Amino acid sequence: MNPNDVIVITGAAGFIGSYLTGFLNRLGFEQLVLVDDFSDEKKSANLAGKKYIHKIHREQFFDWQQSHPGFIQYVFHLGARTDTTEMDYAVHKKWNLDYSKRIWELCSENHIPLVYASSAATYGNGENGYADDHDIVTKLHPLNPYGVSKNEFDIWALEQKTSPPFWAGLKFFNVFGPNEYHKGRMASVIFHAYNQVKEKGEVKLFRSHNPDYKDGEQIRDFIYVKDVVSVCLWLMQHQPACGLYNTGTGKARTFKDLVKAIFTTLHLPENIQFVDTPIDIRDKYQYFTEADMTKLHRAGYDQPFYSLEEGVSEYVSVYLGTGAYY
Repeated sequence: MNPNDVIVITGAAGFIGSYLTGFLNRLGFEQLVLVDDFSDEKKSANLAGKKYIHKIHREQFFDWQQSHPGFIQYVFHLGARTDTTEMDYAVHKKWNLDYSKRIWELCSENHIPLVYASSAATYGNGENGYADDHDIVTKLHPLNPYGVSKNEFDIWALEQKTSPPFWAGLKFFNVFGPNEYHKGRMASVIFHAYNQVKEKGEVKLFRSHNPDYKDGEQIRDFIYVKDVVSVCLWLMQHQPACGLYNTGTGKARTFKDLVKAIFTTLHLPENIQFVDTPIDIRDKYQYFTEADMTKLHRAGYDQPFYSLEEGVSEYVSVYLGTGAYY
């Protein structure tokens, strides 16, 4: 990859897409084609000050590409319907499965390397483990329509006889960091916990409804968004074996650990209260996730990940505390 390459980023107005845009800008990449539905004013600040050559509505992208043959060198497909509380599968199918198939076919026909966003939601309750092993993909049982749609695309991708010259599907674990102000209920626990501390001096965490876990000791693999885009870029630059790759830290931490890191960063005493997990997500709630990062490390990725404390400290002090964007 070089600064003259034309790079497409779908979902560019969203959390990870806009962060990747800024990340690439800082490395000297400005020949960016941003694809999204740009009508949501809450997302507009995510792209303020960023450099790119085109902004294209997601519905018009395929027609635009046909009129610009040979123009694109790389595609990062991060656009998706990510609302895990949206129970209408047809919505997820349209954007996470059908649209992704069209992106794949475009990249295959035009010999364009593709990195796309899958999700750790594909693993469901983790009964099959958290290894990015292609042999288990058809055995996975996601807990919600979002996870189902992501897994269906992974299955479809692995079945294709025709593929992009390089492709990687990244199973993002619990991503947090700047540019998620617009996400509302779907924003990270860190975002919501910080705002609770600033407003009320306390944080409310979900009570455990699983006898194997104490309150606040539900465990997640939290990964800072800077590490996520570093993995995205590394895979596109080095192009190891095609396939699915977990994108987490490989070190799961409790929600208590997370909240303690916020209080520590703000120099405030810990004050944690517990509330019942909402009924609409209680039976779909994951109590443990931890990425098996063996495949990515074996592929050659050796950059250190931010620890939970390091990521929370930077996010809270540099961004949330000032309302800044990346």
